Amino acid sequence: MRVTVLLLLLLVVAPGAAFAGDVRGHLDTGDLPAYLRDRGEGIPLSMFATFIQDGQLLVYPFVEFYRDANYEYKPEELGYKGESDHRGDFEAFEALLFIGYGVSDRLAVELEGAITQAELERSADDRSGVPAEIEKSGIGDVEGQLRWRWTNETARRPEIFSYFETVAPTQREGSLIGTSDWEFKLGTGVIRGFSFGTFALRGSLAYDRAAGAVDVGEAAIEYLKRLSPSWRVYAGIEGAQDEWAAITEAQWHLTPTVFLKVNNGFGITSKAPGWAPELGVVFGF
Repeated sequence: MRVTVLLLLLLVVAPGAAFAGDVRGHLDTGDLPAYLRDRGEGIPLSMFATFIQDGQLLVYPFVEFYRDANYEYKPEELGYKGESDHRGDFEAFEALLFIGYGVSDRLAVELEGAITQAELERSADDRSGVPAEIEKSGIGDVEGQLRWRWTNETARRPEIFSYFETVAPTQREGSLIGTSDWEFKLGTGVIRGFSFGTFALRGSLAYDRAAGAVDVGEAAIEYLKRLSPSWRVYAGIEGAQDEWAAITEAQWHLTPTVFLKVNNGFGITSKAPGWAPELGVVFGF
């Protein structure tokens, strides 16, 4: 409730709250080549349809909710005996803060942290001793990224970028929230703008120290379109292995450097969260 009130206050003060000096506004792209008008000249960040320029600081407080009536778990993953897969009813609410900084026109850094409250209702066919209901709250995932742009997009070639992500352990093994050991991800992607919208394709490799193995990481195909100086829309499909979701987002730009993000994720495979809405405000400085 407190986080929701904070976001409402941010919406009230946003029109005069942020500035970015000589940095171009997020949708101040009318004088750019057609292939840059949807996104501008910034480096793509891990947040959907969000880009950062040299010398710019972005601060993004937001909330996210997860609802999954088909959540897969093993009792041993929660600290109980039993290796069989079960499907329970899972809900979680997160209050998060994302901070990004454009070190140069090629390098950006990110930091994101979450406070999470989660609840799992045991599957009816689970006889392992897992309680009928498990609740957990505390620090969720804490992660950082380096984002590097190899080439700028031109009229003849796409932009190419790479990223390195680190997720720090925040909870003990068996916790319903957070991460119990270090995780790393290395990925790359391309972006290409057209008159009818901008497309991006990315993929990655992931290393989980607890498992001691490298595996195929998250991948996505994304579409972005600037509708007007105030509105931008996004659609994408993102996932890894057997967990895939469809993502939609609308952005309302309140000032050149402040915008509201309204995002929804819908699971398209059984192991992905069924519904994951997100709401927040991005401030540029």
